[in-house]
Amino acid sequence: MAGPINQARAKISKIFNGEPQSYTRFNLAQNTDGDNSHVEVKLSGDGEEEMDGTEAGHHGASNTYTQKPLHNYKKVCYIALAILIFFLAGYLIGYVTHRKTDAGKLPGSEGVSCTSVQPDKGKDEGEIVVPEPTLDWSDITSMLQRLLTSDDFDKKLSEFAMDKHEAGSANDEGLATKILNIFKGLEMTPWYDEHYVHGNRNKVFFDSEAIGQPTGYLAYSATGTVLGKVVYANYGQIEDLKYLQDVGMDLLQSVALIRAGKISLAEKVANAAKYGAAAVLIYPEHANDFDGSTELYGHVHFGTGDPYTPGFPSFNHTQFPPAKSSGLPKILAQTITADMALKIHTKMGGKAAPDGFQGNLRGISRYFLGSDNDLVNVTVNNVLTDTKITNVFGVIKGFVDPDRYVVIGAQRDSFGKGYAKSTVGTCLLVELARAITQMKKEGFVPRRSIVFASWSAGDYGNVGATEWLEGYLASLDKKAFTYISLDGAVVGMSTFHILTLNTQPSFFYFTLYSLEEPMKMQDGAYPFLAFSGIPSISFRFSDTTSSDYKFYGTDLDNKENLDIATQQRLRDYCVSAAQVAGQMALRLVHDHILRLDVTSYSRLIRKHVASINGQVIQLTHVSAGNLNSPLKSQWLITAAGSYGRAASSLLNDIQNSELKDDEMSRNINDRIMRVEHNLLSPYVSPREVPFRHIFFGTGNFTVSALIDHLKNPKKEDDDLLRNQFALTTWTIQGCANDLAGDVWALDNLI
Repeated sequence: MAGPINQARAKISKIFNGEPQSYTRFNLAQNTDGDNSHVEVKLSGDGEEEMDGTEAGHHGASNTYTQKPLHNYKKVCYIALAILIFFLAGYLIGYVTHRKTDAGKLPGSEGVSCTSVQPDKGKDEGEIVVPEPTLDWSDITSMLQRLLTSDDFDKKLSEFAMDKHEAGSANDEGLATKILNIFKGLEMTPWYDEHYVHGNRNKVFFDSEAIGQPTGYLAYSATGTVLGKVVYANYGQIEDLKYLQDVGMDLLQSVALIRAGKISLAEKVANAAKYGAAAVLIYPEHANDFDGSTELYGHVHFGTGDPYTPGFPSFNHTQFPPAKSSGLPKILAQTITADMALKIHTKMGGKAAPDGFQGNLRGISRYFLGSDNDLVNVTVNNVLTDTKITNVFGVIKGFVDPDRYVVIGAQRDSFGKGYAKSTVGTCLLVELARAITQMKKEGFVPRRSIVFASWSAGDYGNVGATEWLEGYLASLDKKAFTYISLDGAVVGMSTFHILTLNTQPSFFYFTLYSLEEPMKMQDGAYPFLAFSGIPSISFRFSDTTSSDYKFYGTDLDNKENLDIATQQRLRDYCVSAAQVAGQMALRLVHDHILRLDVTSYSRLIRKHVASINGQVIQLTHVSAGNLNSPLKSQWLITAAGSYGRAASSLLNDIQNSELKDDEMSRNINDRIMRVEHNLLSPYVSPREVPFRHIFFGTGNFTVSALIDHLKNPKKEDDDLLRNQFALTTWTIQGCANDLAGDVWALDNLI
């Protein structure tokens, strides 16, 4: 256990020892007392609390005054009368406000909607009670450490493990009810929402009886029958398909045979479609881990959410427009077993596959790319159905800013057993809810709220989470300031991974310089940032250099294999994962200022602007004739400078402000919260382009698209190129303006 925990401690300690803007150091340390190993998060010094940068200036100050006598008795009466009237007015306002709040309750929500969290009330109607914090950070971390135990995780893992709990099934609904009752017992004013989404099942028939008929399937595949030559395409990555093209292998109307791994199933199918394939067959290939008959399940929607209601929430009775997601494949896709793939491979001829394409299927010494005579007939029959899914929520309400919250979420469903994929994350969710609820009873006073979310239909492409985001898009980006995903948090033990969308230092202080890999579209946290502009993070303990788990999507994602991967220490690693997630969340709701780093985007923006400017300079000297008029990047450079100055100004405001002034802290935090959301392009529709982030989205509005376009511009695309420049410039400038704060503080030189 010491390996990954010490690794995490060293990485995250390095973050804060080397980052001057961070407020504290965030270290992970292993507890070696007994068997209950865990992750402990410590701050610099011995329980050092956050400093607002202003206290030193107040020491030694003397406030003296001389009290003047009252010479007029009537003045006393007038003052008393004014105070009485003021008190009565305040009482009436508070009473009316409370009545309006009660009138707005959602059925079954016990007064808490998914976009409104109310503070605790005192005995008198309308009186908000804000207790004085009595615990410092070291007390808080010690309390969390005491309340998260290996024995409790043992019980929860046994309680929540199921053989089958596909989204919308009776078992999935049973788990939802169980979690709802747990949240009720913890007095977390739980609620739930329901969505009606579309799903399908596939069946495949091959011409040759020797191939077989798989029971695994890929949701959202196109339907029909295809007869075509089979081409072996390795992992289906763009570089694999480009290699085939370079050696003369024509994929047009072919059946691409692809092994699982490296990238998502949906991305494999999307890539094959770009190169003209008519169908895709995907098989698992781990000779030492899989039985040859192991079935593979998944989905091929290159996106998240219900692909038949893009941009709209799938609430019951919603008038769905006749639309489909652009990420739905137009070609057939199906999984097959390793035994079926072996039968196809042994019949293939043509050119020998390169060394990088060779695999480890038993009984075959060399893979071939295929010939025109290697024909396969594939039939996919889908049955599209409406399925009710349920998301379950609970809240631990804050005392100062209860309408600002961090969301902790976990996928609940699975195509198969999903032990690592969903069971562990669900146990982490309910145990963190129990522990933090108890902490509040023992004196912990959170400034902000924590929302706990159990999602359904995660295996269909984060459908439950995305539909919730679509349903409350207008308010979530102003209130939810962070999402922490618990999906797949423990899949091994030798390495500690942190996943973000950014390949540069993250928006989170506690992940700076410790990135293992970029977040992928199938990650549970992806839609929160790329769709809603909410800073998001995933993490996990793993056994490989990649955080992918080889048993995902199969019935081998079970307790036995995860016990082997963790050397029978699963419950201890669950405690470690809960400590990591819990202390992230607690720090975010405890401090006066949100621990999110706006300066990380200064570095990312400068990097991209430098790349764009270099392309513009090269374009001016080499291929200026490809444009109707010269292109200049000065306004983009100015916008980047505006963001950098706004970020520096914010840090200066933090250092020179009385942060214990709640209104001042709230104003600063609002500026921090809006950064990620303001990097969603305002010039494209979320219905047409769900992932609107200019750095992490997909489409012509992104910075990467602009850079690619500059490498090979054409005269007929001149207007498109200049529009891309304008969109990028004004998105960054708008983000800088909002970060600067008040309108009179703007640095708008464009």
